[in-house]
Amino acid sequence: MTQENSHSSAFQKVTVASVLVALGIIYGDIGTSPLYVFKAIVGTKNIEEHLIYGGVSCVFWTLVIQTTIKYIWLTLKADNQGEGGIFSLYALVRRYGKKLVIPAILGATTLLADGIITPPISVASAIEGLGMVKGLENTIVAGNHFTIGLVVLILSLLFFFQRFGTHFVGKFFGPVMAIWFAMLFAVGISQIIYHPSIIKALNPIYAYDLLTKYPHGFWLLGSVFLCTTGAEALYSDLGHCGLKNIRISWVFVKISLVTNYLGQAAWLMNQDSNLLNGRNPFFEMMPHWFLIPSILIATLATIIASQALISGSYTLINEAMNLNFWPRVAVRQPSETKGQMYIPSVNTILWAGCILMTLYFKSSEHMEAAYGFSITITMIMTTFLLTYFLLYKIKWSKFIVYPVITLFLIVETAFFVANIVKIKERWQFLIFELLIFSTMYIWFNARKINNRFIKFVDLGKYSNQLKELSEDDEIPKFSTHLIYLTKADRRHQIEEKSIKSIFSKKPKRADVYWFVHLNRTNQPYTLSYDVSELMDDKIIRVDINVGFRIVPRTEYYFKKIVKDLVKNKELNLHIRPDGSTKYNEEPDFKFVIIEKFLSVENEFTVREGILLNSYFILKKMSLKDESAFGLDKSDVIVEQIPLVYTPISNINLLRDENK
Repeated sequence: MTQENSHSSAFQKVTVASVLVALGIIYGDIGTSPLYVFKAIVGTKNIEEHLIYGGVSCVFWTLVIQTTIKYIWLTLKADNQGEGGIFSLYALVRRYGKKLVIPAILGATTLLADGIITPPISVASAIEGLGMVKGLENTIVAGNHFTIGLVVLILSLLFFFQRFGTHFVGKFFGPVMAIWFAMLFAVGISQIIYHPSIIKALNPIYAYDLLTKYPHGFWLLGSVFLCTTGAEALYSDLGHCGLKNIRISWVFVKISLVTNYLGQAAWLMNQDSNLLNGRNPFFEMMPHWFLIPSILIATLATIIASQALISGSYTLINEAMNLNFWPRVAVRQPSETKGQMYIPSVNTILWAGCILMTLYFKSSEHMEAAYGFSITITMIMTTFLLTYFLLYKIKWSKFIVYPVITLFLIVETAFFVANIVKIKERWQFLIFELLIFSTMYIWFNARKINNRFIKFVDLGKYSNQLKELSEDDEIPKFSTHLIYLTKADRRHQIEEKSIKSIFSKKPKRADVYWFVHLNRTNQPYTLSYDVSELMDDKIIRVDINVGFRIVPRTEYYFKKIVKDLVKNKELNLHIRPDGSTKYNEEPDFKFVIIEKFLSVENEFTVREGILLNSYFILKKMSLKDESAFGLDKSDVIVEQIPLVYTPISNINLLRDENK
């Protein structure tokens, strides 16, 4: 069984343990939404039946259309060898349209942005509940220095412990979230029995009346949308839990969420006061004796939700690097758990963003005003990509696809329009999103320009010269094994720059010339290789197929391949009788990396100049090629060659004849 098949099949069995894992990893974000959704819907408005019944009806049908139908039923079909997420979806459909790169970049950008606002709003909502505890009313006040400091401390500790991995604490995620959802259900039921007629609100007519008849009712969709903000993260974490486990656990999760929302609405309908006065319905309906335990459970649930988003951000950036959307950055494996990774630079960016969000907005109420805009864009972009998947990948009839997609676009466009008003609350946040989008757009397009200037030649034309050079003892040996990384997909081709590197100036004599092609596959966990001997024991081509979710370790793979070839007696390690290896019988390896720099001999259009100059600035800031490919620096030679994109022309340079 191949590695990717074993990985995907591992989650096909449905057990209590696997369902608990799904609860812990998948539903943290959407599961903690009851902490702030109804508080945001009611706000400072009068508590009346039109608002409360309409609000809970909108929440219910949003969970049905967006979360259940679009994501749980439909989008989860788009699994790439068991993996999900917007880049996995893009990898499945990118051959069907060149312009699909824009929805992929936009969706990924806004999903990353969500990773900065979700942890602060979730943790702040839970911590602010302490203000209801007798004796803490004057200490835990939304927006005061103590509350802000506590939120900052919790978030900082969460990001600090990322470097150690989550494999240990992850064991507790499932049970904690199971307790959380059980609590949501129980507390919701305890309020519904006092106002059972609230169940009538599940009728969509109440939602329609709120949006069309209630004053400014349409704009309440911006708050309603908060109930489904974890749906996109749900799809991104498909590979961690498996399709069946997600769908089965959703039954329990949805029942718990809907029951709790109905319970909050029932509590509101039983209030004597016409105003909420800053109270949070979620904590207000808790029995007094259970208030502190509920706040503790809520805090743990929000930390778990934050952890899921942080881990999802690491996965997203790793996929972006492998699909050439992001500069190479250091990726570490904190544990042996497959798919778990830690990216220090992303961790620092997310931590700084979360802290700045907390300090700027101060309270969860102010964060609610800015929350949701990014995810509406992510969902719309996913819908565009999903259209291509349904039409071209699983070949559904367009008479089915277009009506379904139109329904999603109508709902998501309505949410988007309702969230536009939040821009004035979050305009600083747009700068962060613009930076992410620009980085992805520049890196992807500049690399395409670079690739246009790669010239390939037929390796067979140089095979005799390479053999002659290898056997020319008058030239000092450069290395036993000389390895060039190549982008050539065809077996007999090689970059012209590699041939020039071997023969020009000081020729590089070696016993064996290797050309290694690292092929990033559309499958997530592929790891295989193929060897082609172009000249017996002299010129060898190796193709290493690496899944887009695997961190490449090229030198480790290469040396293992060499050992396999020696073991199978397919390769002579060149322990030569001429005495050249008598002091050290171990073969030496030299990897040659050829880096481009932007030559001064260029004339650019404005777009080309911005793209290429920005690309080389990003390249200087990013991980070096030897580290990115997993090569030991001691075994690497880096050569610099100029990139001449548009040569300077029409220079009227005249010789001065007067001297």
